[in-house]
Amino acid sequence: MELLVFSLFAAALLVCVIFHISLLFALLLGYVIFALYAIRKGFSLPEVLGMSAQGVRAAKNILTTFVLIGILTSLWRAGGTIPAIVCYSVRVMEPRLFLVCSFLLNCLVSFLTGTAFGSAATMGAVCMTMAAALGADPLMTGGAILSGVYFGDRCSPVSTSALLVADLTGTDLFGNIRQMLRTCLVPFALAAGLYLLFGLSSPAAGQAADIAPLFALEFRLGPLPLIPAALILVLSALRVRVKAAMLASIAAAAVLCLVYQDAAPLTLLKDAVLGFSAQSPELATMIDGGGIVSMLQVGAIVCLSSSYSGIFQRTGLLEPIRRRIEAWGAVLSPYAAVLVTSVLASAIACNQTLSIMLTHQLCGGLEKSREKLAIYLENSAVVVAPLIPWSIAGGVPLASAGAPAASLLTAFFLFLLPLWQLVTAGRGRRATV
Repeated sequence: MELLVFSLFAAALLVCVIFHISLLFALLLGYVIFALYAIRKGFSLPEVLGMSAQGVRAAKNILTTFVLIGILTSLWRAGGTIPAIVCYSVRVMEPRLFLVCSFLLNCLVSFLTGTAFGSAATMGAVCMTMAAALGADPLMTGGAILSGVYFGDRCSPVSTSALLVADLTGTDLFGNIRQMLRTCLVPFALAAGLYLLFGLSSPAAGQAADIAPLFALEFRLGPLPLIPAALILVLSALRVRVKAAMLASIAAAAVLCLVYQDAAPLTLLKDAVLGFSAQSPELATMIDGGGIVSMLQVGAIVCLSSSYSGIFQRTGLLEPIRRRIEAWGAVLSPYAAVLVTSVLASAIACNQTLSIMLTHQLCGGLEKSREKLAIYLENSAVVVAPLIPWSIAGGVPLASAGAPAASLLTAFFLFLLPLWQLVTAGRGRRATV
């Protein structure tokens, strides 16, 4: 029965992906399927709705973050922050080093802020705008951005995913971070080397044109527009909560829009809600985007997928699957079973948070060491979720940065880390046999 339920949901996802139908339809159908299963198991409709509401309440912090990201990404554009960063960076950056620099810059910002979405919407958007100015490959640039934003999302002290894993496994956050940094050294170096190699061999990487005059048609540039970006970096380095840092940056950007860029209050409000739109067609391709509206579909996806978790927990829908996974772990290795599970969980969950929770629920009995289980989760579900084409974990950062969806294929760090963990875990298992 349980296998049939998940097969129906998987079929709905597959149909939506093949025919380019919104993921929301598959998630709605999935909710109906899981709700009917719960009713068949003897739960009343009010009880099912209560389970769903419990799961949605758990996602309220993520939904709030989406609203802040939408406003931040728009006002950084309208206030001239992104144009200023782009203009200064283009002047000093060697074009052939652009890809590896994009990877490293997004690693730095995501480590300081702890959020993949926020980093992609800020530094990622900057890098994609620079890529357009430099003539760099947008596919490779998007992969470098996605790799970088999940480097910090995985191992930052202020990362919600790192905090979630520590909470689920009952382990020490900073002890986990030390292990995360140790296990990612080789994949990190290999990913940086690949971006360097592709950048050096790219025939399109030439000297960038001076785009400051183009931006100057609509923005007042100079050092002042850099203040919102500086606030994010400084406050994050001081361990200020991410939401508070984002609110401070939004406030600074709003002041810039009103005072420095001479924007009308109603225009500022429109940009915050609907996104920034440049008057110049040449600038529009590089700078348009952001706004709360850009996050609405993502928020709906999180609400729907989060409603599943309460149903799964109360109905025992995952129990037969958990027993089968434990059998896989005995034959293969605990990490191999966790990795396979994380791929399936990410495909079903369509977001990182629920993927982590499902993987932990299904694989909690595979590894006696809580510290090892924490690292297994960090090196599987946390970085696998962004690689699922229909998951918002990868789709939202790429969309926020303005990168093509196919950039998933060039996010080298996200592929290399699980593979390296698989190799080292298998080697350790053979050594103990």
